[in-house]
Formats: sequence, C-alpha cells, structure tokens
Amino acid sequence: MALAKARLFQRLGALSGAAAVGASAYGAHGFLHHDPSDYQKELFNTATKYHFLHSLALLAVPHCRYPMVAGTILSTGMGMFCGAFYYQALMEDPTFLQVAPFGGSLLILGWITMAL
Repeated sequence: MALAKARLFQRLGALSGAAAVGASAYGAHGFLHHDPSDYQKELFNTATKYHFLHSLALLAVPHCRYPMVAGTILSTGMGMFCGAFYYQALMEDPTFLQVAPFGGSLLILGWITMAL
C-alpha cells in the first residue's frame, strides 16, 4: 500500500513533466505574441528549468526511504517556486513573488529528504 501511494508521485512527476514541456513551448512560441520584457522571459525560463528538473526528481521519489514526505515537500516547493515565477512572468504581477524563496527552500529540503 505504501508503494502504491509513493507511485502517485511518479504519475505526478510524469504529468508535471508534460506540463513543463507545454509551458516551455508556450515560452518559446506563445510569448512572441505578447512581447514580454527580458525580465519576464528570464523568470519564465527559470520556472520551466526548475519545473523540468523537479518533475524528474518526483519520478525518483518512490525509491527513497520517505517517499510521501519527500514527494509532498517537492511538490509543494515546485508549486510555490515555479508557480510564483510563472504568475509573475505571465501576469506582470509580483504579488506572489515573496513565496518563491520559501518554495526554493522546500525544494532544497525535498532533495535532503530524498537523501535520508
């Protein structure tokens, strides 16, 4: 049963990877119609890079000692970090940027949890 729950993060990682590909494609092609600033492009590219990397990390979560803890921490961190950057890049609204450092800290903690 625990393994079945842990495999939830493999599925989440796979779906997240698919979403990262879609976001990356939008960043490469959809932004052309909006003429974003260099700052928006940089934020969006950073978000997609971290989105991709941590989607791959989610695929490995079932193989660590505490998969539910690591997966939850990584997923939350990814949502906070990448989500804040995506939102700022797309909406030009910095409202959620203050949560990005907390999301980044959770990403670090998620990797540490995977190492335990």
